[in-house]
Amino acid sequence: MNLFKKIMLGTVGLVAVSSLAACSFYTGIPGRDGNKTDTVVAQKKPSELKLGVSLSTTNNPYFVSMDDAISAMAKKNNTKVTISDAQNDSATQLNDVQNFISQGVDAILINPVDSDAVVPAIKAANAAHIPVIAMDRGANGGTVLTTVASDNVKAGQMAAQAVAQLVGKNAKVLELSGTPGASATIDRGKGFNDEAKVLGLNILSSQSANFDRTTGLNTTQNMLQSHSGVQAIFAQNDEMALGAAKAVQAAGLKIAIFGIDGEDETHTAIQNGTITGTIAQQPAKIGEMALQATYDYYQGKKVDSVINSPIYLVTKDNVDQHKW
Repeated sequence: MNLFKKIMLGTVGLVAVSSLAACSFYTGIPGRDGNKTDTVVAQKKPSELKLGVSLSTTNNPYFVSMDDAISAMAKKNNTKVTISDAQNDSATQLNDVQNFISQGVDAILINPVDSDAVVPAIKAANAAHIPVIAMDRGANGGTVLTTVASDNVKAGQMAAQAVAQLVGKNAKVLELSGTPGASATIDRGKGFNDEAKVLGLNILSSQSANFDRTTGLNTTQNMLQSHSGVQAIFAQNDEMALGAAKAVQAAGLKIAIFGIDGEDETHTAIQNGTITGTIAQQPAKIGEMALQATYDYYQGKKVDSVINSPIYLVTKDNVDQHKW
């Protein structure tokens, strides 16, 4: 090979490498074995992305707010987004994720129905080298780019503190827990129960109501029949708290009720005095932060493994200051 040809080939190679560096970046994304590997990922603008979003349910105002926020932000940035409703069924969620994979999406934003049952779905995305962003609830396996959520342990702790402050440190309490296996159920329960022991709260009974309002109503009715002298009810989400409020009203009792989420209907109930307080989260903010994390990833920016969304206690004293 003569000198001229060598120079030309070297120049072409340098240009090719420079062009790759200009539009791509090295990142540790999930490999087929679920571990992180150095992979070249092409940078993409928000308008070039195609995303799949799997929500545990859209039969809950909390997740409707998250859905709306993602849709609005995606529309603003011309991002193509397909949102699916798992209807609180892990098998449906797995099928939805597999559909996203077959469609060749650039990323999957997922709000797990169950933190254990979601693992095969996440591993399937890992095998396809599609980054996964968990929202509101974490996953107990597979590799996610980040988990965007409120600090659910802290939310449980704050709820216990609110009961102690507004009802009394020796208050007799019933607990309505969420969907078994969901990270929010586990974390909120841990935060509440650990803090309750420190504060001396007397938890008479804890039963699952699956984060559902009607189930919360029926479960509360049964618990009230089995326990007397109840002074407070802690529900791990507002839907169950609203159900509990109906049960308490029907029984003609005066019991303080606390929830977690901060949905608009709960604000109205707090104003009316049927619910005492809620640890308010920001589902819309969680959705926006998850989508922003996806944008950042495809711009080669650092994405933290955990992104926390702020929470705060809402009572009658400050209910007018906080709305979703």
